Amino acid sequence: MAAGTFDPMPLPPPSPTSTAVVTGASSGIGADLARELATRGYGVTLVARSADKLRALADELSGVRVEVVPLDVADAAARATLFDELEQRGLTVGILVNNAGIGTMGAVEKSTPEAEVAQVRVNVEAVIDLTTRAVAQMVPRGQGAILNVGSTAGFHPFPGQAGYAATKAFVRSYTAGLRAELSGTGVTVATLNPGPVRTGFLTSAGLDERTFAASFPKVLWMPSRAVARVGIDALQHDRGAVIAGVPSRISTRLAQVIPQRLLLPLLARQHPALRRDRSAS
Repeated sequence: MAAGTFDPMPLPPPSPTSTAVVTGASSGIGADLARELATRGYGVTLVARSADKLRALADELSGVRVEVVPLDVADAAARATLFDELEQRGLTVGILVNNAGIGTMGAVEKSTPEAEVAQVRVNVEAVIDLTTRAVAQMVPRGQGAILNVGSTAGFHPFPGQAGYAATKAFVRSYTAGLRAELSGTGVTVATLNPGPVRTGFLTSAGLDERTFAASFPKVLWMPSRAVARVGIDALQHDRGAVIAGVPSRISTRLAQVIPQRLLLPLLARQHPALRRDRSAS
């Protein structure tokens, strides 16, 4: 093996001195990503704003070391302390899962600059920040894994979630470029792209889940634990970018071949948040 290169590796093995950091771990896909990692023997660090929810999840997990770090990843100063905090606890970051995500729903004209920028801070800025810190530690060790959670919405413009889809398009492009850069270093990089999942995301974005669900085929919806399993498997088997679920893979590929002059008006007409905004006007 040439100097400065490493054998390709899947997930690094569990270690009592390393941890898998999962952001947005208080609910939904993030909580299930933590569960999936713990089931495979990995100690986890749960990161989110809600300390109570993180502690409840920590109490649920057994057989592995669990750290709870209440933290808003949108806060750059707080974010900068995360890796140092773990080092003080005697831990290195063996796996980083950038799952935390927020998004606006509906017409941009009905939104606010604060809400639109907030999703960039969480979905883009925090991903760059934490990934860069992780890479700086993992590459010299020749070992590590990074999973960035994107979305099928990031494969094409999405009226009704214009800003959110753009942030997920960034995650998709950024992670693909990073994966190519880190080839041969021993650091595995992957993107998990879920389709519709029943989590608290829709409610926090101001849309009733049942209303949203009625606008998209039932076959596209997946349980969050199944989505989490797809993501961790992508790291384990070094699959790069994955779309969770065969129906979502088919619909996403189909949307990519339909001319945007036909696709985008169709999406705009069917998006429930845009229909809601039009009816309220």
